[in-house]
Amino acid sequence: MASAVAAQVQSNPASAPQLQRGIVKMVLSGCAVIVRGQPRGGPPPERQINLSNIRAGALARRAVQGQPDTKDTPDEPWAFQAREFLRKKVIGKEVCFTVENKTPQGREYGMVYLGKDNSGENIAESLVTEGLATVRREGIRGNNPEQARLCDLEDQAKAAKKGLWTEGGGAHTVRDLKYTIENPRNFVDSLHQKPVNAIIEHVRDGCIVRALLLPDYYLVTVMLSGIKCPTFKREADGSETPEPFSAEAKFFTESRLLQRDVQIILESCPNQVILGTILHPNGNITELLLKEGFARCVDWSMAVYTQGAEKLRAAERSAKERKVRIWKDYVAPTANLDQKDRQFVAKVMQVVNADAIVVKLNSGEHKTIHLSSIRPPRLEGENKDKDKRFRPLYDIPYMFEAREFLRKKLIGKKVNVTVDYIRAATSAMETGGVPAFPERTCATVTIGGINIAEALVSKGLATVIRYRQDDDQRSSHYDELLAAECPCYTPNLTCQTKRVPISLLKTQKAKQFLPFLQRAGRSEAVVEYVFSGSRLKLYMPKETCLITFLLAGIECPRGSRNMPSGMQVAEPYSEEATIFTKELVLQREVEVEVESMDKAGNFIGWLHIEGVNLSVALVDNALSKVHFTAERSSYYKTLLSAEETARQRKEKLWANYEEKPKEEVAQLTEEKERVAKYRAVYVTEITDGLHFFAQDVETGTKLESLMESMRGEIAAQPPVEGSFTPRRGDFCIAKFGDGEWYRARIEKIESPAKVHVYYIDYGNREILSSTRLAALPPAFSTRTLLPQATEYTFAFIQVPQDEDARTDAVDSVVRDIQNTQCLLNVEYSGIVCPHVTLQFADSKDDVGLGLVKEGLVMVDVRKEKHLQKMVTEYLNGQESAKSARLNIWRYGDFRDDDADEFGYRR
Repeated sequence: MASAVAAQVQSNPASAPQLQRGIVKMVLSGCAVIVRGQPRGGPPPERQINLSNIRAGALARRAVQGQPDTKDTPDEPWAFQAREFLRKKVIGKEVCFTVENKTPQGREYGMVYLGKDNSGENIAESLVTEGLATVRREGIRGNNPEQARLCDLEDQAKAAKKGLWTEGGGAHTVRDLKYTIENPRNFVDSLHQKPVNAIIEHVRDGCIVRALLLPDYYLVTVMLSGIKCPTFKREADGSETPEPFSAEAKFFTESRLLQRDVQIILESCPNQVILGTILHPNGNITELLLKEGFARCVDWSMAVYTQGAEKLRAAERSAKERKVRIWKDYVAPTANLDQKDRQFVAKVMQVVNADAIVVKLNSGEHKTIHLSSIRPPRLEGENKDKDKRFRPLYDIPYMFEAREFLRKKLIGKKVNVTVDYIRAATSAMETGGVPAFPERTCATVTIGGINIAEALVSKGLATVIRYRQDDDQRSSHYDELLAAECPCYTPNLTCQTKRVPISLLKTQKAKQFLPFLQRAGRSEAVVEYVFSGSRLKLYMPKETCLITFLLAGIECPRGSRNMPSGMQVAEPYSEEATIFTKELVLQREVEVEVESMDKAGNFIGWLHIEGVNLSVALVDNALSKVHFTAERSSYYKTLLSAEETARQRKEKLWANYEEKPKEEVAQLTEEKERVAKYRAVYVTEITDGLHFFAQDVETGTKLESLMESMRGEIAAQPPVEGSFTPRRGDFCIAKFGDGEWYRARIEKIESPAKVHVYYIDYGNREILSSTRLAALPPAFSTRTLLPQATEYTFAFIQVPQDEDARTDAVDSVVRDIQNTQCLLNVEYSGIVCPHVTLQFADSKDDVGLGLVKEGLVMVDVRKEKHLQKMVTEYLNGQESAKSARLNIWRYGDFRDDDADEFGYRR
């Protein structure tokens, strides 16, 4: 160590070679100092210099822990005063020194001078002059002028009765040093966060010091509030392993505070650890450590920091931006974003949840923004009512109130968005089975200078997320959020109010509710959800219920829907109509006029927002057409006028509109002949309602080839049982009862053990365990080969409603045509599936007509002129069965024009 210091000290060419320079780091006692060199790339080496020829009193020493035979020793008289005299004179100052003697134990004795050479003040002489040290007179050498001068100075001090030479010896100068505090919390509270004078006696690491509190001489360990520096980890063998920059952080604090006069604000005492802030005339060490990259902010202790947490965050942010020291590899959460993507102004279109909103950017793009660092209300425990459909917004306590708070503050208004971080997407595998989440943009949203997240927290409608110490992905106003969550900031929590349950009106309840809404005229409502351009879900605040509402008087394009026969393709401009309605009314306060209700319990009427009739607005924007039911309404003329204006503009729905001459219209009404184009099909499944599924024989070879290849691939790489997670509407492969795999679509999921599947190539359905399902290999998807089973029903036939009669008809059809090849011709379309006639492949006999002639079904009379020949043939067959009193006609003609309740009609 001594040689290392010698390498750093500078020789004075005008003095003896042994004269060296250094900076006083610490004063051990009145006759010993620690001198360090200049720092170069890290903490400098240091050495202890004992003053030659003098002796000062020994300072108090605490008993060694773990050694019961040792005891606390007090200060010797004038020892502390000697140390203080020397500390105030030399600490942190540049000195020069000579080493006159070095003991075998390595202790160095010499003379220390203030300044850069030996012309400065001799420290030993100053101590003796003040009577704070005695001269070692043993072994005095007559030829040593320095030793002789010290003796003269001591004699003068004795004559003047200074220090040690005062009458009585100065026993009253001994400190009453207090090493422990019985109740640290009470001690800290008693100071009321007022600055206390202190001397820093020891620096454990960059943020933990040992301080001597004045004037009562309490020796306490203080941890700096709000920060944490790299530390020295103690290993099991007692050695210490430094973390990166721990030595540098310790030196930074030592060189500025060790044995300096400071003021300390003791702020808190959690778990017997005293937290405080050290104030020095040259600055606040806490902020300096952060600014120079020697520390990071910590949330748990920043809450008690009295000097302003925003200053600490600003200092840490400065170090991060400059990438100094512990932040040398730091990458900002928004480093990859352009400035225009970090801060922007946008219009709030929807409040998705209590912590998420959808905004519309200036470019017209919609973007989902999550509020940084807050968590919306959550359900404590499991949902007890397993039979009830769980609706988070309405069933989680205060989730709806939180959403309403945001909706009333933000919807339709422009807000300032500052992106704080991008939360990466998570997969189900990473989260242990929890559903995956997409990438989230988390930001601070303000309106009128108010932080919306902070307002939510202060109202008790959200909580602040607690992060790991090394997690920097958090709100840029995180401390304000923590402060808002403190009970002293929220005396009147919304969570103390009583909730009102919100119910969804089902068909029966809706019927009871209809007269009330009709009499009410215009009723207030909030648009909760937009299903399509003309179908919405409304919340009625006065009645605290949800209703489904259909716009009256218009015919809006239908969107895509998942039907039993497959996905129904969306009509043109259905998506545009939905977007138009969303932007105009979603989550807005509106007024509704209810006129009627459909069979499913959906209310039908008119919706107004700020004087605008939504039905008229859709028609005016060429996104809907006027429906004939509008004729009875007072808005009919307005709708017709809007439709005419839209037609003239030839936009959207009317883009290809042309008024056709009357002659052309007449040609369209001419009667056409029935077209018979029978094609070969293979009947695979027959339902209880007398519908059947069939495959085209032409594509049968493709299906066989696909099934053979798919089963070969499955045999080579069998699916892992239980690895597939079924979702409604997904295509998959399912293991049938014969042990083979088939293509299927998931229709319903009751539980993992009860999954309803539909075999898309054969038309049959089955309930399976999810363990018998697997992902459909991409090479065999519906893009490679469309589903081969198509649903049909018999034309000109009315199935009996009597269960026994219907069973007889179905059994007859199953016996005759299931798993056989037939000829099929489509006669007319139906709501669910096409209506067809079916012929046996060999005899060409009509299967449906055969059922009629056997008296198993009745005839469904069609009015189309081109079908009258077929209808007549079917009616003749029915009369023949009635005359012979076959099956359903065994008791004669049971039908009656007035007996509609039996389900039959002529």
